Amino acid sequence: MTHPRATLRLQLHHGFTFVDALAQLDYFAALGVSHLYLSPVTTAQPGSMHGYDTVDYGTVSAELGGEGALRRFAAKVHERGMGIIADFVPNHMGVGGGHNAWWLDILEWGRHSAYARHFDVDWHSPDPALRGKVLMPFLGAQYGEELAAARIELKFDPAAARFYVQYGPHVCPICPTDYATLLQSANRADLNTLAGPFQGLTTQPDDQARASAGRDALRAFVERVGTDPIDFVLESYASGDPVPRERLHRLLERQHFRLAWWRTATDEINWRRFFDITALAGVRVERHDVFEAVHKLVFRLYADGVIDGLRIDHIDGLADPREYCERLRQRLAALRATPPFIVVEKILAQGETLRDDWSVQGTTGYDFMNDVGALLHDPAGAAPLAEAWAAISGDDRPFAAYALDARREMLAAYLPAELDHV
Repeated sequence: MTHPRATLRLQLHHGFTFVDALAQLDYFAALGVSHLYLSPVTTAQPGSMHGYDTVDYGTVSAELGGEGALRRFAAKVHERGMGIIADFVPNHMGVGGGHNAWWLDILEWGRHSAYARHFDVDWHSPDPALRGKVLMPFLGAQYGEELAAARIELKFDPAAARFYVQYGPHVCPICPTDYATLLQSANRADLNTLAGPFQGLTTQPDDQARASAGRDALRAFVERVGTDPIDFVLESYASGDPVPRERLHRLLERQHFRLAWWRTATDEINWRRFFDITALAGVRVERHDVFEAVHKLVFRLYADGVIDGLRIDHIDGLADPREYCERLRQRLAALRATPPFIVVEKILAQGETLRDDWSVQGTTGYDFMNDVGALLHDPAGAAPLAEAWAAISGDDRPFAAYALDARREMLAAYLPAELDHV
């Protein structure tokens, strides 16, 4: 497959799937398009209209049609002599909600989770209340208010045999080290027996395996007798009344997450976000094991000829962009005979050029679009606009001064937690 001559961007979502795109292929081909540039195809948060909030790097989004539909679409694209460039997001994942298995695992097991080092979490926060915990700033009001209003609820998932707390769409698993206490709270002989495997449990990997066996027994019990016995447990932690509310609060205090008002994220967040977007958590793709886990699906699709190149999202968010690009090129080059096509979303400042040691074909073209956009502006209009603004605002400083003030305001007002970690 040759390098792109002319690309067409397709923004995929549940309302415009691979099947919908397939129906337009003849039109795309008639336009002279050489490659279709697809928005991220990995599984994103349910209902996502953009796909940049990936929750599962290992699967093609079922909302877009799944891997089978992608492969059928790609086959028809290639029949027409066209190719596919896939957008890929290595920098961050969608968190919150209840669909990111990696994130849920670290909420459950803390720093001993198998995925604890997949994300940029500061497990040694200077704030004692956050040491060994993940801040979850998703509450609509302060924690005490939401707890008193019974909007933070203890629940049980029978299929997974898992206790968790839920706040709106957000799910936080309870650590199995507390399952014995939970099961014994109902004061029932059958549940006391089920509590046995969870007694003395720690978060160490060996004990996580023991917890899995305990869950198997709990699941079998629920399948046999139903969830009525478990409902007694949940009632004893229902926060509508002071005593069970205090019991739920103490349970939450022991977890590896800390629920908080969304406004606290500005000052206290202890994990890297995508700018100030708390629903997107930074991924440590610079770690070799994380890199392989993140790209497993992409490598398989590339090796099978389903996709022909990659557009890498937000390359500036990575710890070492050059090393990432080199490793990505080496891995892709080993999968197919033709040199891989890679472009990066890199915003270049005026006069800045893309580094030539990144081993990529170029940027996605923001710099070019700036030049194209300049054709739509008459330079002669700059002076009267500046005069009008100075008259209205009483400030005749140049634009660069405003831009500097805006950057400082972002750091001071929206990113102080991140600034403290620099």
